[in-house]
Amino acid sequence: RVQVVESGGGSVEAGGSRRLSCVVSGSTDTSYCVGWFRQVVGKERETVAAVYIGQRDTYYTDSVKGRFTISHDKAKNSVDLQMSSLKPDDTAMYYCAADMRLSFFDCSGGYSDPEPPDFVYWGQGTQVTVSS
Repeated sequence: RVQVVESGGGSVEAGGSRRLSCVVSGSTDTSYCVGWFRQVVGKERETVAAVYIGQRDTYYTDSVKGRFTISHDKAKNSVDLQMSSLKPDDTAMYYCAADMRLSFFDCSGGYSDPEPPDFVYWGQGTQVTVSS
């Protein structure tokens, strides 16, 4: 069965950086969509970034463009989210999720933004806290 495990959360001061990692295991597919999401208590979960394994195109929500970078590390078989210039508003529980049905086009926000309900396999989340 497919398993998703995140790591790398923690506390960081505003303006600092943090790198999150996500390992997806148990899939027989070699190309699929992996996304990073975040949620604050009392608010809906939002898509932060997504990448289609094997392709270079990526998706970012507007609030993180230019500050966050999603990438696939083949050597570690992980999808990493490098977060820079962090702000207190970035404080949230960050989740990684994978889906093997989404096309490359949908994963990169072709017709519409990839949304949490599009993803089947989820990790437990890792907390990121940015202090001012």
